[in-house]
Amino acid sequence: MALSRRTFSALTGSTALGLALGSSGGPGAPSAYAAHSVPTGPAPAPPTADGNRHTIGYDRYSLLVDGRRLVVWSGEMHPFRLPSPSLWRDVLQKMRAHGYNAVSIYVAWNYHSPAPGRYDFTGVRDLDLFLRTAAETGLYVILRPGPYINAEVDGGGFPGWLTATKGRARTDDPTYLGHVDAWLTQVNRIVRRHLFTQGTGTVLLYQIENEFDAHVDATGQAYLSHLYKKVRADGIDVPLFHNDKLRNGYWVPGSFDTGGEKGGWLYGFDGYPSPSETPPDWGTFGPGGPKGGASASPSTPGFVPEFGGGWFDPWGGAWFDGKGYAESRRTRDAAYERRFYLTNLANGLTLHNVYMTFGGTSWGWLPAPVVYTSYDYGAAIDEGRNVTDKIAPMHQLGHLLQRVPDFAKLDRAADVTAKGLKVYHLTNPDTGSHVYVARNDGGDAVTTDLPTDAGRLRITVPGKDARLFTTGLKLGKRTLKYATAEPVLCLTAGRQDIALFAGRRDDMTELVLKCPVEPDVMRLDPEAAWAFADDELHVNVPLGQGGLTRVLVQKGETETPLLLLFADDATAVRLFPYDTPSGTLLVYGPSVLRHVELHGSEVRLTGDVTETTSVEVWGPRGIDTLVWNGRTLPTRVTLSGSLMTTGLLPAAPEVKLPELGGWRMRTENPEAGPGFDDSGWKAADKKTSFSTTPVPAGQPVLFADDYGFHYGDVWYRGTFTGSTGLEEIALAYTTGTQGLLMAWLDGEPLGTHRMPVPGKDATVRQGSWSATAAFPVREELRSPGRHVLSVLVRRMQHDQDGKGLDTHKVARGLTAATFKGTSPTVRWRIQGEKAPDPVRGPLNNGGLYGEREGWHLPGFQDHDWEPADFPRAARYQGVTWYRTTFRLSVPADIDASVGLTLQDDPYRAYRAQIFLNGWNMGQYINNVGPQHTFVLPNGVLRTRGTNTLALAVLSEFTTLSGPGKVGLTLLGRASGGVPVTPV
Repeated sequence: MALSRRTFSALTGSTALGLALGSSGGPGAPSAYAAHSVPTGPAPAPPTADGNRHTIGYDRYSLLVDGRRLVVWSGEMHPFRLPSPSLWRDVLQKMRAHGYNAVSIYVAWNYHSPAPGRYDFTGVRDLDLFLRTAAETGLYVILRPGPYINAEVDGGGFPGWLTATKGRARTDDPTYLGHVDAWLTQVNRIVRRHLFTQGTGTVLLYQIENEFDAHVDATGQAYLSHLYKKVRADGIDVPLFHNDKLRNGYWVPGSFDTGGEKGGWLYGFDGYPSPSETPPDWGTFGPGGPKGGASASPSTPGFVPEFGGGWFDPWGGAWFDGKGYAESRRTRDAAYERRFYLTNLANGLTLHNVYMTFGGTSWGWLPAPVVYTSYDYGAAIDEGRNVTDKIAPMHQLGHLLQRVPDFAKLDRAADVTAKGLKVYHLTNPDTGSHVYVARNDGGDAVTTDLPTDAGRLRITVPGKDARLFTTGLKLGKRTLKYATAEPVLCLTAGRQDIALFAGRRDDMTELVLKCPVEPDVMRLDPEAAWAFADDELHVNVPLGQGGLTRVLVQKGETETPLLLLFADDATAVRLFPYDTPSGTLLVYGPSVLRHVELHGSEVRLTGDVTETTSVEVWGPRGIDTLVWNGRTLPTRVTLSGSLMTTGLLPAAPEVKLPELGGWRMRTENPEAGPGFDDSGWKAADKKTSFSTTPVPAGQPVLFADDYGFHYGDVWYRGTFTGSTGLEEIALAYTTGTQGLLMAWLDGEPLGTHRMPVPGKDATVRQGSWSATAAFPVREELRSPGRHVLSVLVRRMQHDQDGKGLDTHKVARGLTAATFKGTSPTVRWRIQGEKAPDPVRGPLNNGGLYGEREGWHLPGFQDHDWEPADFPRAARYQGVTWYRTTFRLSVPADIDASVGLTLQDDPYRAYRAQIFLNGWNMGQYINNVGPQHTFVLPNGVLRTRGTNTLALAVLSEFTTLSGPGKVGLTLLGRASGGVPVTPV
């Protein structure tokens, strides 16, 4: 697509910068944007859909938005992993409050497309609503619609129906590209209404494909070129990019045909280093060259579209020794974040996306084989939407990068050494400030001297941690000489400057201000000490002992006061800057600040409180009234110039959850019986398939996808005549991880076979599993006449296609049936899921009889079912359904996060699908784990009303089966929250 000068200006920001159009953008070409053409200055205002045109450009340091430097501090969340649109706002507001200025999202093709040519962007799939919500929250959006996304979802995001089509995926195959174009047309029709360049939204960047290293050749070039031109033709005019897997230097600018367009492509790379590794240098301090990370594209800013904020966990929990995501969070904790993310910033990576920031839930049949239901990921915001201790570095670094412009433009400076530490030294060429990252890769704390341009600093860095130090930093109208605490923000509120410094609890912090004229100093909290000598103000504070410590510096060389704030991590995360049209505010106290409005002298705040707290606000002059969540609070004016409540807001009250009882039960699988009417089922008699699994000689195609059954369980019934010589039936089948097969002959159980639990070896990433289950046929089942072989396969999910080998097309379900002692002719019929649920979508249901009959739905009449009590102890092969109702009465102003917990003897071999109000909230495998608690998101869960809970329990005959204990668990609570609309 040829670009007009106007379109190109929107892409590059060259109009705003007054720069001539320039280079081809190749990896070694000079940038069209001179490195020193944009001086250090304030970051752009938070993005909104303001109706104004905006420009997006870049140089080697950073993005340039409307001519201002922007450091992108982004977090990954997936709307499809939170099936309650009201809660999207909750997570986004928490991200913005805690320092993120962008959210990165995948858009999953399979989530929106139940069949070729059918697309659904309504309800929980409303992409337009998500993009509007992000804009209203003030976050940029990094959009990643594939077509392939990986993401540990079924088929890597490919829809199930794509497995039964011809054409090689992730290539320039015309059949595949036809489907891709139809998908992107639907996505881009929505996205182009939300482009930041057009002032109609906040979509800042757009990713093409995902970690594409399968065809780094003419095929891959043609494929990416097609996608690039397609996206541009659809009206997407923001910069495009790709995330190179493993930093191979693939797909740098100039590596494929962009239709003559120059400057619209960024290079990015992903990284997931282990906590046991030394943090890598993937930029300024790295080895350089095409495989050095950012050095592969020296004319574009350092960009990491995915950097590990945790890690996924497989069935059985091999990655974390069965301890689940709590162990992921422990091993990739706040110290991990400081150590690795500060290393990234030191290396010039100014576009930084943390995968995941909120992991969410792979509900229904969404998860890829390599993961179970929970996708908590050990992220900073857990699956129950609770902010964890991991948020502290994200909060501090995020606000720093938005509020202190020096960090958007740093050059490598003279090498510095400090005993026992790795030190990075950088400087801003415009302001002259210096930045030092001191990293301790050992296990013990190191106390040493750090040489700086301001003298030697005595510092301590804990083991496996890192610290950030600055010298020469402007703090409003004054200048910092040095500080041994980390800067978090500097802003102007009213007529005073405010600077916040933070560190670990009980650290003794020293801060020195350059003061050519002696100022007036007021210690507003008793923990602080200060002294003035030799044109320097020295302040010492033990962090955290009294909460927030305040020191007010007035007069001296300027009439603008400077308020110095000192906090430990737990205190710093309760300090929230917020920009309004009337000026900037800083709010201290709540656990989350969601929104601020100024109405004359009245400040209206909304947010959350978890523990008892006061609320303190610094803001424009003249404010005298404080309203919190609609309630006016008594206040006083403090010596620091703030407005502070005279009383305390109470902690969130206790939330009582009911015991679960009143269960009713019914066994199912009538399909196993010889008299079951399967005339409405599809005949499984195809001879050829587009699957990558060969069709066994002499067998019909039995692969479920070939008959339109793509998700969940699938039933087979094979009819044959005569079994007098039948000794054994061997059933070959292929599934995802933890797949299972059950067989019956004429209604009598033959047995169960299940795939092994993955270990820490190569099987932990294995996505497709094949086995043959051999069942001996008992003498009493051998007879002449008609016989019915019934087979239930829990197919689990399709493999991903990370290597571009069409592995998502590996068969699911039965692949062959062979008989020992006789060779009957078998006529097969197959049945899986019914038509997709119009509200819950195609991934909600599989092919169990109860699902097909609506037993999981809240309106189903179960009054004739048998009463049941837990714990159960039954021996049965097949499916038993349990249903009950419960009522919650959570006050409207309380956000309660609730889960369902199942516990039983781990020897018992059974699994349960959990349906809440008809929504498939996940699968529990009792003897495999590690997941025992399943998040029930508000909106799906009626927190003020009646809920229907159904469990579809699939039991093996080899052990007694539960369920055992089943109960509700309170995962978190807060006063505040967001309004929630039921889905």
